[in-house]
Amino acid sequence: MARHREAVCRLCRREGQKLFLKGLRCFTEKCAIEKRNFVPGQHGQSRRAKKLAGYGLQLREKQKVKRTYGLLERQFRTYVEKAERAKGPTGENLIVMLERRLDSVVCRMGLASSRAQARQFILHGHIRVRGRKVNIPSYLVDVGEEINLKENMHQNPMVLEARNVAQSQNTVPWLEIDREHFKARVVALPKRVDVQTPPITEQLIVELYSK
Repeated sequence: MARHREAVCRLCRREGQKLFLKGLRCFTEKCAIEKRNFVPGQHGQSRRAKKLAGYGLQLREKQKVKRTYGLLERQFRTYVEKAERAKGPTGENLIVMLERRLDSVVCRMGLASSRAQARQFILHGHIRVRGRKVNIPSYLVDVGEEINLKENMHQNPMVLEARNVAQSQNTVPWLEIDREHFKARVVALPKRVDVQTPPITEQLIVELYSK
């Protein structure tokens, strides 16, 4: 299955909440949810919101998380399987692994305004882990690792804009972020409580895949 290539704002509208896929735009009045808070499509505005239950609820939760982290079905299933094999609650393991992805970390650091933009920076070789180039967005960071942006990207307008916005947002407890020098150190593994946006009910996803 190919990645979603259409306007990502439609995905937020489909889920009925902000998934923060458009970066800085999501924090302005231009956000699609602010302007058109109904499902996309010709009859979206007149369509009544269906009450979801059971499978429908589980499916929507899976789609929401997949879209938030920019994953394909096969990738997502692999993470679920790894989470099942790890010690501890499967749902928490899943969210923690997704947060440890390098593209998610770069976004949390405030070097990119969205995970999609972070993924591009990584693929283009602009990110270093322990001083070495890592161009794999799915790379899982570990405690003690330092992540930094290549020096010739420090004055990139997109990076500077993302950093300025990030300075006014919540801190990331498991990252020691040095925004002045475009770097961060992983001081602990993320905890489930650290991930609040968007709201996720991971148990619904576990139930879906356990069938």
